Amino acid sequence: MAVTLDQTIAQKQHTLLTRVFASQTFWVVIAVILACLFLSVATDSFATTKNLYNITRNVTFVAIVALGMTFVIITGGIDLSVGSVLCLCSMVLAVTMHAGYGIEIGIAAAIATALIIGAFNGILIAYLGFPPFVVTLGMLSIARSLAMVASNNTVVFQFGPDHDKLLALGGGAFVFGIANPVLYTIVLALITGFVLRWTKFGRHIFAIGGNEHAATLTGVPVRQIKVAVYMISALAAGIAGIIQTGWLGAVTTNLGNGMELQVIAATVIGGANLAGGMGTAFGAVVGAALIEVIRNSLGLLGINAFWQGVFIGGAILLAVLFDRIRNFRRNE
Repeated sequence: MAVTLDQTIAQKQHTLLTRVFASQTFWVVIAVILACLFLSVATDSFATTKNLYNITRNVTFVAIVALGMTFVIITGGIDLSVGSVLCLCSMVLAVTMHAGYGIEIGIAAAIATALIIGAFNGILIAYLGFPPFVVTLGMLSIARSLAMVASNNTVVFQFGPDHDKLLALGGGAFVFGIANPVLYTIVLALITGFVLRWTKFGRHIFAIGGNEHAATLTGVPVRQIKVAVYMISALAAGIAGIIQTGWLGAVTTNLGNGMELQVIAATVIGGANLAGGMGTAFGAVVGAALIEVIRNSLGLLGINAFWQGVFIGGAILLAVLFDRIRNFRRNE
């Protein structure tokens, strides 16, 4: 039976619409938009320039770490150490600059710390067969303890001769009044999206998450890539730590405490599958945005902040339920 050009075009359009409506990320975007519209009507302070500036800036720290976490989750792994790694890298930066070194040396030390931790996690997981949950849970404690040792468990708020440069890096707005962390997040999201979608490395990550045994048989360097994704995750935490230090103007050993839960929530809500094989950069950012809108809305609506975990946990359960329903329909 012959198929006309119009029928072919209609079929492609139908397939595209079906794919969009089946996408969890699409519905999360809709949820963010609806929440913003509701809060704009229900409160007088949500749609103000100051509040929107704060929301877009605050979401960046979770979003940046979630971008790194996306690589790990796509491979079927998990990284529970990101909050502590963020704290340790921030403290290394702060202590180094406080000792009189320049901002370049401080940033290099923080990045090196992140990469060493990521490589350590990855080697234990990929080459020695340790469970990711156990390794990164252990590193959660180790990194937090090292941050306390580095600072003697004190607050560091003086960053030497380049103090103002660091504050401008994290707290400034160099382009059109847009907060610098937002610009960094956009750039990192574009890089992450490109790597996952258009590079051989990205295809290998999805192959490992889809079927690690099959990926090994087809020649994918599984172990090396696993080490690389944990290094990327730690690097993202380190970058977020550097930026957050510049924004806060001080570092405490409580920085990033519990952040790993928000980061994992952001990736899962955004469409990543904890079993591996699924995840996008855009989804990670959108998931982080929904979490920040929820957090911001509680205060504006006069709801006790202790309810934040309930709302975020509910969003995670809904995301997993959506994924289960989608898989069920696909298998029918």
